Amino acid sequence: MYLRRAVAAVAAGMLIAAVPAVPARAAVSRAELAQRWAPVHYQDVDATGTHALAGKADMITRYDFDGDLNGRNNWDNAGSDTTAYAYWSVAETATHWYLTYLFFHPRDWIDHPFFETEHENDGEGVLIVVERDGSDYGVLRAAVTVAHSDFFSYTPAGSTWSNGSETIDGTLRTASSPHDAFAHPVTAQEARGHGLKAYPQYAIDGDGIVYYPSSTVAEAPSGPDDRDVRYRLVDVFAAGGLWAQRNTTSLFAGLGTFAGDTSGGCGTGTWSCGTNSANAPWGWDDGNDAVARGEIATDPAKLAASYFTVPGTISRTYTYNPYTAAAAALREAARVLPPTVD
Repeated sequence: MYLRRAVAAVAAGMLIAAVPAVPARAAVSRAELAQRWAPVHYQDVDATGTHALAGKADMITRYDFDGDLNGRNNWDNAGSDTTAYAYWSVAETATHWYLTYLFFHPRDWIDHPFFETEHENDGEGVLIVVERDGSDYGVLRAAVTVAHSDFFSYTPAGSTWSNGSETIDGTLRTASSPHDAFAHPVTAQEARGHGLKAYPQYAIDGDGIVYYPSSTVAEAPSGPDDRDVRYRLVDVFAAGGLWAQRNTTSLFAGLGTFAGDTSGGCGTGTWSCGTNSANAPWGWDDGNDAVARGEIATDPAKLAASYFTVPGTISRTYTYNPYTAAAAALREAARVLPPTVD
């Protein structure tokens, strides 16, 4: 009896050992997260007016679309390349992912002479907040958009998040993309000034472009009314990329502020042309909230905890934050900088 039991035990062990181990599923990469939650993006287009460039002035592109790192000639060169790009960064805590997206235009422009300014370069965007629930991509919880020098907050339908120090401004819609299997948040930018809100608080009125995110493909619109254009996602922290150029004085006039001047006809026929008036994510600011300049990107957990009432835990400790090394310098500089303008 003992011998039979011993033989059976050995045989069972051999069977178990013969079954190959199932490898643990690899976590999705940050680039995959950025692709998953990147917005379907509506861009209203005004194709009329001296500064519209037949609609090209409202098309998103790279900050170096003209082949150089001189922010002071972007107005002059606007429209020379309208291939679509957007920039992303990710910060992580144990409870949430924070994804920041920047959409860049070479011009912020107007077509009338009445008490508004235009300026060279334009950088507006959105913070997407995703709860880590154990699934590959988490659960969409909120968004905060940048419209000039104001932030607007949104939650998806059925969200458990509610008003915090700021009142939620609306519902964050999602829409499927014809280029992948996901439902993405939907954002929109106005023509000319390019303020960004959740769709349909801004929407296409007449001509417009619908941009869809891609990790590999960048397309130029066929014209001012193109409803299927892919924009390529670029990591803010890519080698030699936007963050690496933050101290390049031809591109940045100061902390997170793109360099821009009045050359190329900016301000002609309008009220005036501003200088150094567009911002990268670490320069974004809402002048009347409890969050400091740039913290929408550099300390997004602070913003989320301030803007929203969140059930359960919202960790403030980052497990990954590419801005961390420069955070102290960014905070110190932000204290003495003039108010953000756009």
